[in-house]
Amino acid sequence: MANVIDINCDMGESFGAYNIGSDEEVIRSISSASIACGFHASDPMVMDRTVRLCRDHQVGVGAHPGYPDMMGFGRRLMDISSVELINYVVYQVGALQGFLSMYGMPLQHIKLHGALYNDLVAKPDLFYQLVRQVSKALGDPIFLTLATKQAALLRNTARREGLRIALEAFPDRQYTDEGELIPRQQVGVVLNDPEMIAERAVAMVLKKGFESINGRWIDVAVDTLCIHGDNPVSIDAARMMVNAFTREGVKIKPLGEIIPR
Repeated sequence: MANVIDINCDMGESFGAYNIGSDEEVIRSISSASIACGFHASDPMVMDRTVRLCRDHQVGVGAHPGYPDMMGFGRRLMDISSVELINYVVYQVGALQGFLSMYGMPLQHIKLHGALYNDLVAKPDLFYQLVRQVSKALGDPIFLTLATKQAALLRNTARREGLRIALEAFPDRQYTDEGELIPRQQVGVVLNDPEMIAERAVAMVLKKGFESINGRWIDVAVDTLCIHGDNPVSIDAARMMVNAFTREGVKIKPLGEIIPR
């Protein structure tokens, strides 16, 4: 949809006595939130609090399931079967749905977390199997995946089957020349200049693409932009993004309004 974009943030990643992210501040500048479901982060109290926060700010809610890897924050690969993958996702999203139902809110989307997200970007057939199976169980949510040309083709296939896939880009991350995210372990690939993050976000929407770390232009239209709640500059970056989109006449809407049923 022209001149419309969703801004999403990974949220609810605190647990127990550990506080991660700045959810209460970032929530004011986003239209969708992906809430951790207890495997890589979060706990029942945090999930409850984060859902209420989204309700109070009229932000669309999605689940952010990951590998069962609390120690590694879900950023380590795990060797699991396709059956385990689907069951892990259904289990986690089901937990979030309980809190959503308690507050009369719908499940808008599902966005895989960390290593699981990146792993399935490279395995489109397995990702599509997940979309089909989980959609049957959880009421036709939107599935987020990295915006690549291959993912754009997959989204078109999904539409013909009545399934919904959204293409996501990361203005605070550096990309390879092939349009994939550079692993966080490399120095300098997570941007910490809020003005630069905001400028990249606007370019991603208006120019329908972005530059790789080596200056190569990657053509791809996106539905949603992600900022990271655990990035200390996210608050300023999100505010600057909103102001920049307003100046350019770009409307910010929850993903469910951009990709309706």
